[in-house]
Amino acid sequence: MLTQILATLLPVFLITGCGTLYGRFRSTDIQGINTLNMELFVPMLVFAVLADQQAPLQDYGWLALAGTVVVLGSGLLLWPLCRVLGLSPKTFLPPMMFNNSGNMGIPVMVLAFGEAALPAAVVLFIVEMLLHFTVGLHMLNPHEPLRKLLKIPVVLASIAGLAVNFSGLALPSWMLESLNMLGGVCIPLMLFTLGIRMLDVDFSDWKLGLVGAIACPASGLILAWPLIEMMTLPGLQIATLWVFAALPPAVLNYMVAEQYRQEPHRVASLVLIGNLGSLAVMPITLGLVFSAGLL
Repeated sequence: MLTQILATLLPVFLITGCGTLYGRFRSTDIQGINTLNMELFVPMLVFAVLADQQAPLQDYGWLALAGTVVVLGSGLLLWPLCRVLGLSPKTFLPPMMFNNSGNMGIPVMVLAFGEAALPAAVVLFIVEMLLHFTVGLHMLNPHEPLRKLLKIPVVLASIAGLAVNFSGLALPSWMLESLNMLGGVCIPLMLFTLGIRMLDVDFSDWKLGLVGAIACPASGLILAWPLIEMMTLPGLQIATLWVFAALPPAVLNYMVAEQYRQEPHRVASLVLIGNLGSLAVMPITLGLVFSAGLL
């Protein structure tokens, strides 16, 4: 089991560390890299996975529902904590709800459970992303028009991929292979840019960051537990849901908070210290998954 955990997490930490090391000595246009990744490579991966007829998406409906409950339920579960700590819900709750299912979730699930876990990882990523750009933006600005969703490449790729899958249309193998090769670029690139982001950790608000590093995975796992007991999910989907529930806050929370001027420095502490905290949370979560014999 220890070998499996190390085989999963060492590539994640090494690629992330390479990003941190590179960013330390070279000025990097991380915004441009992230834009390229989110507008080209990630949409290609999402479309290729969803359009592939070998991944029957109707088998992932309950997993998508469980992911939705974990995301939205975390906000409801932690809302009283905002009152107790005197925090603005607009600052604290989005990072607790919308986790790092892209930069960390997809790579960890694929490395831990193999390529067979990629459809489940992508489904959970799409659930988190769609909720972030609907519920999340509505939390920060209730007047944000939902039509802006149709301008997001990942959303368009998701709609197109679902349409192809449910239509039964089989794409040529050479097209899927090309899309998979280009889409495969996004996984290591996500980890590399996450490493560069780690250089921006602000420890001035470390107490809040520590609270978030505990509350984010704890709320997700508390919600995932009864869902797994109630739903008859396959073992691989249960494993991916456990990892999804334990993920730290998404880096996108900081970008959105900066855009809406919602205490971005406090959100940065929640996001980046939460991701550092995953160095302890992920090995424990994977240890529990492997010891449960789900795969």
